[in-house]
Formats: sequence, C-alpha cells, structure tokens
Amino acid sequence: SELEMKVIQWGEARGIVQNSTPLAQWAKTQEEVEELFQAIEADDYDAMKDAYGDILVTLIMGCATADIDLVSCLKLAYDEIKDRKGYLTPDGIFVKEA
Repeated sequence: SELEMKVIQWGEARGIVQNSTPLAQWAKTQEEVEELFQAIEADDYDAMKDAYGDILVTLIMGCATADIDLVSCLKLAYDEIKDRKGYLTPDGIFVKEA
C-alpha cells in the first residue's frame, strides 16, 4: 500500500532498513507491545491507538529488513484463517477447532 511504502521510505531515510536486522526490529516490536499492554491496562484509548500504530511500523521495518512484503504476510495469514471454525471463550479469545 501507499502508506506502507511511505513508512519504508521513512525507515530508509533513517538507515533502519539498510542497517537494522529482523531481530532488532523484533525487540522494538516487543517494546511497543509492552506499551500497548500498559495502555490497555490504563484504559487509555489514545495511547492504545499510538501503540498499535507503533507496532505496525516496527512490523513493517522488520519485514523491510528481511526483504519481505508485509501485505503478502497478511494475505498468507488470512488465507490460512478465512475458513477456520472455532469458538470464542468467555474472556474473548478465539479457539480454533482441532
């Protein structure tokens, strides 16, 4: 998508794509996931939106450092789950059928 390319160009301009690694971006993603957890616990909607956005940026950077297209990853995942059956637990977690 156009926005994904803008994020990649941003990362290239800052040397992230050329000089970082998928492992380094994984660590950055973990940091952002922790911020999301804190925002959820605090019921801070704006902080949640910021954290989700930051997570997406780190995923795009991770894919770019590995020369993988994020949208193709999403398509693979969707193709795997689109016909999946299962149930929702009382706490809101989807459990796939065996």
